[in-house]
Amino acid sequence: MILPEWSTTLIGLIAAAGTTGAFLPQVRRVWRLRSAKEISLTAFVVYSVGTFTWLVYGLLIQSLPVIVANAVTLVLSLTMVAMKLNYDRTAVPTPA
Repeated sequence: MILPEWSTTLIGLIAAAGTTGAFLPQVRRVWRLRSAKEISLTAFVVYSVGTFTWLVYGLLIQSLPVIVANAVTLVLSLTMVAMKLNYDRTAVPTPA
């Protein structure tokens, strides 16, 4: 089945909204609790590098869904990295 170009772009944007939106609850939770102790810094740094690479790829192939999804996801991922670094630095140690 051959679809018009606008419909494949629309499907990509809907998919991008779903996968990118999946980050919002985690970002909101960490921000609300002011705690990121359960978040892996390494995982989010590696994920951010991968997302940045996907963003560059999207720019090279001029794919709007790939660009939008990865630009927004990169912002959210780097927000998690920043909150992790900030909240871990300011966390009050619990007595043993």
